[in-house]
Amino acid sequence: MTRQLRPRKGKPSYATLFAVDEDEDEPRAGPSSITRTFVEDEVDSESDFEPERKADNATEDPAQEEDEDEDEDAVGEIDDEEDVVEVIKPRALKRKRKSSPVPVIPKPKGKLKVKTDASAKVIVGPKGTKRQNYVLPTPSVNHRHRAVPLYSREGRVERLTASPNLFSRPSTTLTNGFTENSKVTDRVNKAWGYNVGPGPLWELAEDRAWYKEALTAGDDVDIELVRRPRVYGDVALPNDWEILNAEDAALYMPTDDVTTEEGNLKPPPPTVCYLGPIKRQSRETLSMMGSIPMANFSSASKAHVFNAGAPVWGLDWCPIHVDDRAAREYTQYLAVAPFPSQSHSPDIGRKVCRPSYACIQLWTLESTQKSASTRKSPGKTPDRGHMKCKMVVCLDSGPAYDLKWCPLPSHDPRTDGVPHKKLGLLGGTFEDGSFSVFVIPDPSNMAPESSQPIYVKLPRPILRIELEETACWTFDWANSEVIAIGTTNGTIAVYNIGLALKTAVESSQPTITDLVPTHYLSVHQSAIRALAWIKSPPCWPSGVPRVDQDPTAIASAGYDGMECLTDIRDGRGSVMNRTRDVINALVFSAFAGGPITMDHENTVKAYSASPSMLGRGHSLFEPQGPVWTVHASDFHPQLVAGAADGSCSTTNILRSTRRGGSVPFFVHKIFQMDYNRKTKEFRMLDQFLPQETYDRTTATRIVKGKVKKRADIVIPTGTGAWPREVGVHRVVWNNGNGLGAAALMAAGTASGLCRVDVLWGRWLKDKIPYGGVAGVRMEDGNAMEVDTELSDEDSEGA
Repeated sequence: MTRQLRPRKGKPSYATLFAVDEDEDEPRAGPSSITRTFVEDEVDSESDFEPERKADNATEDPAQEEDEDEDEDAVGEIDDEEDVVEVIKPRALKRKRKSSPVPVIPKPKGKLKVKTDASAKVIVGPKGTKRQNYVLPTPSVNHRHRAVPLYSREGRVERLTASPNLFSRPSTTLTNGFTENSKVTDRVNKAWGYNVGPGPLWELAEDRAWYKEALTAGDDVDIELVRRPRVYGDVALPNDWEILNAEDAALYMPTDDVTTEEGNLKPPPPTVCYLGPIKRQSRETLSMMGSIPMANFSSASKAHVFNAGAPVWGLDWCPIHVDDRAAREYTQYLAVAPFPSQSHSPDIGRKVCRPSYACIQLWTLESTQKSASTRKSPGKTPDRGHMKCKMVVCLDSGPAYDLKWCPLPSHDPRTDGVPHKKLGLLGGTFEDGSFSVFVIPDPSNMAPESSQPIYVKLPRPILRIELEETACWTFDWANSEVIAIGTTNGTIAVYNIGLALKTAVESSQPTITDLVPTHYLSVHQSAIRALAWIKSPPCWPSGVPRVDQDPTAIASAGYDGMECLTDIRDGRGSVMNRTRDVINALVFSAFAGGPITMDHENTVKAYSASPSMLGRGHSLFEPQGPVWTVHASDFHPQLVAGAADGSCSTTNILRSTRRGGSVPFFVHKIFQMDYNRKTKEFRMLDQFLPQETYDRTTATRIVKGKVKKRADIVIPTGTGAWPREVGVHRVVWNNGNGLGAAALMAAGTASGLCRVDVLWGRWLKDKIPYGGVAGVRMEDGNAMEVDTELSDEDSEGA
């Protein structure tokens, strides 16, 4: 006998419990005393496997789709446009019962209303959904998305007491840090919002970086000497390096795309570029290794332009220990990694065979006044320095895709008797698919001063990491010992290279190649283009930070459009955001409290990594082209970004969180590259007026005609086609040479032209809020008791 299913039967609705009546004004048929019974349109089959049905009349509120900030409708109210009350279907009870006929009353044509008690309102059905299908924690209803510090450091910090000179020792003093207490944090946050300049305010600059190598016990633990100690002092320079002549080094230098009649490579042609103010531009010809100060065209400019010879993908400042800067006359060292030629195009995941000739150029920004007394004497012409290529490191690993010095000083002291000293440890990912660390020689004691650079061949690195199944694409230092490598198959590999590097004390020691990753995590579905450590210490269960341990969180972005946060202790990544585009850049900012990366429509957006605000963020600005690179500083909240349209721009991360205040949301365009395809000539424009950030939400409403057009809303216009030669591939702040060099910013472009700027900020109307820096930092003991907010008069005149 076959099994028989239960017959479908009508079921009374629980809507009768809500005492729904008809509108008395509407005509109705039948006696008024009839008790109405509501029956659901579709009867439940009482099966657990039947999917839930959505009410046919359920519609989304268009106001919520347009603006998520609108207030929720009052609980229990029903929209006048709705004809039927939405009823929650109760789960059917699994028990046998007799089927009884239920009178079905036709649905009335009149409008229904719910009689609700004012003291107890009833919610009928779930709330209307919004565009976001996830829930994020909100610490309070008045939250304004201000940056939340991830790590509150105990102790004081250094700050500048006078405007610094780039080539002399800065004057500093100890003060309350950004995370001293909630009042200081709030004041410093607001004070940074009054910066209307392209760079940082020297009065507020402080070191927000954290390294586990810093000493936490003893005297003077708050100064830079202790917070950024020297590392790898015993690592020796390999003894198989050699100095090449210009002819032998030509194989490693950038070359032209066209060969000679004999088939030999020839150097790239000089680059023609128009420099200076737009109405008085001068046509300049820069050959490879040539440089020119921008002060030749504008007396107020402190920038320098130089030619690396080919597109630049690697760029970073070398950190120098605070005790050695005076002996080096405060010279700044910049590592530049160009491609072999203008037409060179990397293939993702393809490894080239060694030897593949390439080079890393070491440029210096040094003083033009050799005497210290001359540099400090008042009334003299400001010393803007000059750029010079000191050394060219010749490699056989292929061109560098990413290049970063060890974040802590790793050079030899100038006072010891070692004949050949090292300048530091330089890590990078190269076209042979490897991650390598090279010991870079110090060019200052290798040869006498000359107008030509020194060509040094390094046949092997001190450490090399290669993965059989994939290629290394990008990386980041957590500190001086731990690194994270992003690969072309979407895997993040974490290595502790500190113990291995400390064993390289002999000059004849072979390359270290047998390292095994401590973590190997598959996070992305395609190549990882950028990643950064969330540089915050882990904590004990009690909440006390473990400042002697390595960070555990990594933010990454890939070609799959995914932005992920990964805790290496969990072994998996969590999606933070997703876009329909390739994400080329990501950086961690201690001032923003999380990673800064790209969102849709080329928007630069800062996300919070704080547990209370995890995943939330706010848009900073929107360049007119895809963003190639972004970088944040350890000393200030100014963010710099380079885009494919040839623009290099900065903006303030800690600006006010609401529009309409006394301080506008400025974006400062430092320079803009332009290219003429017919004449093959470039043009570099600068001295732009600051622009207010683009309010896309308001502009979209204007285009749709939902709001009236306002005169102060300017919708930018541009083109989506730019020559590839104008792209700004890499930008970087100087993070390793103290507060005095925090305003140094370097940028490398696809044309081979690079630029170094000295960018300082400016207070709105040249007035410091809270009565001065001491009031902002609450250095006065009496000020701790009085925490008055900025008045309207102070805000308008600040």
